[in-house]
Amino acid sequence: MKFAKVVFWIAGIWGVVLLTPLYFMFDLIGRQDPPPITHPQFFYAFVSVAMVWQFAFFVIATDPARFRPMILMSVLEKLSYVLTVGVLYLRGLTTPARSVAAFPDAVLGILFVWAYIKVGSAKSASSITAP
Repeated sequence: MKFAKVVFWIAGIWGVVLLTPLYFMFDLIGRQDPPPITHPQFFYAFVSVAMVWQFAFFVIATDPARFRPMILMSVLEKLSYVLTVGVLYLRGLTTPARSVAAFPDAVLGILFVWAYIKVGSAKSASSITAP
């Protein structure tokens, strides 16, 4: 159980640290990586939804056994981004250098799967020993 708690606390903190600056970088991103973003609502919606997931990770970290079904949704959250970047790369719509940004999410996705398994094992062991 401790493993899952640590993984989800780290994931949440990591995400908040990485996503928060994006709220203030809208124009900078367009200048450094043209063309400029033309639909700010999509950009800010992405950042906001991603930020909400970081707080979901904090909630999961408080009681992984209770929120075990949400661990699977967390895996899906990471997998959807990694697969999207992979497809974009295979279609030639992004570069290897930009695709590397998905690597931490792939690692977290794997850790989430591991946490899901470990929490299930801990729940099974506690139900066997319970009177």
